[in-house]
Amino acid sequence: MRRIAVAVLALALVGCGADAGDPQPAASGSASGSAAPRTLTLWHYESADGAMGKAWAEAVKKFEATHPGVTVKFEQQSFEQLQKTASLALNSDSAPDVMEFNKGNATTGLLSKQGLLTDMSAEVTKRGWDKKLPGGLQTTSMYDERGVMGSGKWYGVTNYGEFVMAYYNKALFDKHGVQVPTTYDELVKALDAFVAKGVTPIANSGQEYPAQQIFYSLALSKADKAWVDAYQSYKGTVDFHGPQFTHAATTYADWVKKGYVAKNSAGLVAEDMGVAFMGGKFPIMISGSWWYGRVQSTVKDFEWGIFPFPGNTLHPGSGGNLWVVPEKARNKDLAYDFIDITMSPEIQNIMGNSGGLPVAADATAITDAKSKELIETFGKVSSGLAFYPDWPAPGYYDVLVGGVQKLINGKAEPAAVLDELAKPYQENLESLGN
Repeated sequence: MRRIAVAVLALALVGCGADAGDPQPAASGSASGSAAPRTLTLWHYESADGAMGKAWAEAVKKFEATHPGVTVKFEQQSFEQLQKTASLALNSDSAPDVMEFNKGNATTGLLSKQGLLTDMSAEVTKRGWDKKLPGGLQTTSMYDERGVMGSGKWYGVTNYGEFVMAYYNKALFDKHGVQVPTTYDELVKALDAFVAKGVTPIANSGQEYPAQQIFYSLALSKADKAWVDAYQSYKGTVDFHGPQFTHAATTYADWVKKGYVAKNSAGLVAEDMGVAFMGGKFPIMISGSWWYGRVQSTVKDFEWGIFPFPGNTLHPGSGGNLWVVPEKARNKDLAYDFIDITMSPEIQNIMGNSGGLPVAADATAITDAKSKELIETFGKVSSGLAFYPDWPAPGYYDVLVGGVQKLINGKAEPAAVLDELAKPYQENLESLGN
């Protein structure tokens, strides 16, 4: 069976290499012969109409069909909720058996360091998951004793890829005579053209993501992989008043002044942004591929497309969020069986045809035209995926949200915001002994 091409491309994520190898047969479900009724408690925060939500709903059905006497208890969470409460929840008797969690030093790395996650290294090897996650896709699954990603033990497993890009409303571009940009200068020209017509071009959310992801995209326009390694993995010195972050902060503030981004977006959440774009109110939404399946399912009144952040060779992105198994999980064997099902071609193909980026699908089974467009775009940027700006330090997501909010509402100058971002980063660097 041929794996989808982008899974092999994903691969070139910053900083880690591995041989792909051939997939290994998964171990059979250890719970299928159990006589007593059992329950697998599952937490994730994907929407039901998104690619991952659709795929995992089918995985639940397949799991229950292959595990007689076992019921799946699914509890819908939110990204923001787990960002703030995961440590408390996983340190209690109410911890789930398996859950989706954000990847990176500040999240999965922190929980692994706190002893709240199960080391799945032996299970990963036994079931061949490592063979389905070549190269850089392994980077965010493995953490050392400091909680720094890229090496050490397997504390999570992803089954999809993701990246940040621009979604655009073709009808609004055509109506206002704006061309799809391929360079940064063309992007500015397009944004100016919309503003001249009284249109705020970029849908935004400053109370959550993606405002800081846009900020990071601007920094990456002046960065190289060595800078990314230094920032994300502490493999060098990061100057928060250097050209990368200075460009990001001053340009973002300038975008607000020019009307590219609305000032009131400082108080909006990601859901507000997505609903507004899907409702045809904005020409552009710069956000992640995790929206793709939902946009694909929801938008019926206009044609839309995507393009990478113009002019960049580096882009926010990585392997997707992780399946993690809490140390206090009561049914770890069932959790491993469920993860294994989400890695199966059947579930991966569903994800791929629903607007996701599967890691182990059959390329010939992806027939949806829109899904192919996403996969092709990912292929163009996958060698330059640079992770996400909030990953380096615990709690850094909130720091970035607060800092970029101040750029949007004008409550602080760019230099002051950069000072605000630098302090907790340096404190975490010192706590790691660097």
